[in-house]
Amino acid sequence: MFKSILFVCIGNICRSPSAEVMMRDAVEGRGIQVASAGLGALVDHGIDATAQELLLERGLSGEGHRARQVNSSILSAADLVLTMELKHVRRIAEIAPHVSGKTFLLGKWQQEREIPDPYRQQRPAFEHVYKLMAEGIESWSRHL
Repeated sequence: MFKSILFVCIGNICRSPSAEVMMRDAVEGRGIQVASAGLGALVDHGIDATAQELLLERGLSGEGHRARQVNSSILSAADLVLTMELKHVRRIAEIAPHVSGKTFLLGKWQQEREIPDPYRQQRPAFEHVYKLMAEGIESWSRHL
């Protein structure tokens, strides 16, 4: 049983905090803790404005989020680590080889689909990424 889920991307201001908020909503009342961190985090930055807009439009919010840098102890504390791209899985294996067996793509159930980074792109890129993350969250939430 997974009691803690960690989402990881690069900056921890677009994809991983959005996925964190979405998953927290999906597993509400199930006793599962959800968090996020970045491999190259923009430490202490809030969620990207466009990512926040998309969450708000769906009745969710990333307000209060502060980006944090991933490290071995954060990775070790999670029961499940979900990433956006295969290069994230590989980087996590370098940082903390012992968590490799619990690190997967968010898009695992969509034929190992990667979720591109929308940072510094226009709203349509964020909308596309949000849709991909929503599909991954839906699939994973059925397996938790």
